[in-house]
Amino acid sequence: MKKPGLSGREIEELSLSIVDGLLPPLALSPEERQVVMRLVHTCGDPSLSEFVVFHPGAVQAALNALRNGCRIFSDVRMVYTGIDSSRVKALGCEVHCALSEMKGEPGEKETRSGAAMRYLGSRLDGSLVAIGNAPTALLSVLEMINSGIARPAVIIGMPVGFVASKESKEELMSRDVPYIAIRGTRGGSPLAAAAVNALLRLAIRQT
Repeated sequence: MKKPGLSGREIEELSLSIVDGLLPPLALSPEERQVVMRLVHTCGDPSLSEFVVFHPGAVQAALNALRNGCRIFSDVRMVYTGIDSSRVKALGCEVHCALSEMKGEPGEKETRSGAAMRYLGSRLDGSLVAIGNAPTALLSVLEMINSGIARPAVIIGMPVGFVASKESKEELMSRDVPYIAIRGTRGGSPLAAAAVNALLRLAIRQT
């Protein structure tokens, strides 16, 4: 197959234009639509758009936090490395990976990801939390909200898998905390990072 005679930027713009044309009618704000387009672009599956759910205040809460230089916490390294560091720096934010921050070992009946989020404690307050792998990490964040330990500005809840993934996201979507989530078992680190990057783009565009 002959390579397209386009630059990387031109290929991205063309891809997003194609995605925009493939999306079904969605009751979304322009900013929410941009996030969905980036998610679909990342996974190559327009049907994902029907599973993305926004808390009504999520995008604005994320943009406010990012423009104020908030911390961004990921559950795993793959989300961390997928986040656009140049845009993070431009907004004066910081990115941290929970697993890299944690000291010590988890308890006998807890996962490393869940323990790592608990280890962060009040540092999560006012932050953007992006979870793309571990349902236990998301559940730990929700437990800390319940306990009054920390309340993130927004949670990107996109853990993937067949054990507790769907349930953890349903729990998130039942709360009055700003979130962007993907219903069901779908998700993953590339999608969580893509959501953060879409929000970073919007935050810079609006500054």
